[in-house]
Amino acid sequence: MKKMLVAAVSRVLSGVSQKPASRVLVASCNYSNDATFEIKKCDLHHLEEGPPVTAVLTRQDGLKYYKTMQTIRRMELKADQLYKQKFIRGFCHLCDGQEACYVGLEAGVNPTDHIITSYRSHGFCYTRGLSIRSILAELTGRKGGCAKGKGGSMHMYCKNFYGGNGIVGAQGPLGAGISLASKYKGSNEICLTVYGDGAANQGQIAEAYNMAALWKLPCIFICENNRYGMGTAITRAAASIDYYKRGNFMPGLKVDGMDVLCVREATKFAADYCRSGKGPIVMELQTYRYHGHSMSDPGVSYRTREEIQNVRGKSDPIMLLQDKIVNSHLASVEELKEIDVEVRKEIDDAAEFATTDPEPALEEIAHHIYSDNPPFEVRGANQWVKFKSIS
Repeated sequence: MKKMLVAAVSRVLSGVSQKPASRVLVASCNYSNDATFEIKKCDLHHLEEGPPVTAVLTRQDGLKYYKTMQTIRRMELKADQLYKQKFIRGFCHLCDGQEACYVGLEAGVNPTDHIITSYRSHGFCYTRGLSIRSILAELTGRKGGCAKGKGGSMHMYCKNFYGGNGIVGAQGPLGAGISLASKYKGSNEICLTVYGDGAANQGQIAEAYNMAALWKLPCIFICENNRYGMGTAITRAAASIDYYKRGNFMPGLKVDGMDVLCVREATKFAADYCRSGKGPIVMELQTYRYHGHSMSDPGVSYRTREEIQNVRGKSDPIMLLQDKIVNSHLASVEELKEIDVEVRKEIDDAAEFATTDPEPALEEIAHHIYSDNPPFEVRGANQWVKFKSIS
């Protein structure tokens, strides 16, 4: 009788789907809903007070930030692999190491606000809503890319995101123009105009500063200071490396760009400043890129491997966030590992699509050039060929 009872219970249990041990452990944990952290104080320029020195992180936001940052990191590492396999050609500028900048900036503004940046743009593409598939497929020049495979790494766009600009510093005056449009329409929207420390020395950045301040435009000028402009250290290229003071007549903030909470709080402060009608403000995000300037740059001829490893070991943005989440009981290590597995699978699936999706057809080369459909001729290897632009 006892044996029959055990067999019956065994049959019942076999019909119930068993959760993996790690999921049972995660489900049984009692997590905190939120936690408060001390964050690094920002250096100020022409400001009486700055962003707060404490920040609240909810469990929901913590997991969201972690997944987003891991996705950007893994996406860039996959792009590195695809480039070396020659699926990606031409220019490719990776942003791993700077994930806290993209996630923190996005968390500090509204989806209806505007962002424009340089060619190191893959992180913003993802935070602005583009799928991993559409980003990687654009890098490999496929039809399923966000720009139909025609823009590549340097020219990627989506709603309220204006690239991805290949000309160094060109996004400066364009960002001022977007801010002017927002002010003209009375939309209460702002524009984040992001550029690197190398572009900070461009004359057009200074011109954009001048116009923005003169017309009190709702623009946050953001210098991503990753310490090197191409292969040149900032101390060898700039007479002043206090980029947050470069606006001179504009207020400025120097922010720890490796801490997502520092970036978020500084962005909220700067956004409120701009929306109040006071005009533009400058933010310097002190960050670091792990890869070289582009894929053609090994990144170790002008800096040591030890320097890179030191940054990875002490101030990696994902590691810092993970420590905050786990130590404050917002989530467990096991739960974060599950997110890692999920992200890797999503990246691998996107890479499979990006290497098998067809390239755009030759007859589509002229599509989306003009808003109407005028026929025009393109000189090719053969005789003049007539193409038509389709919007």
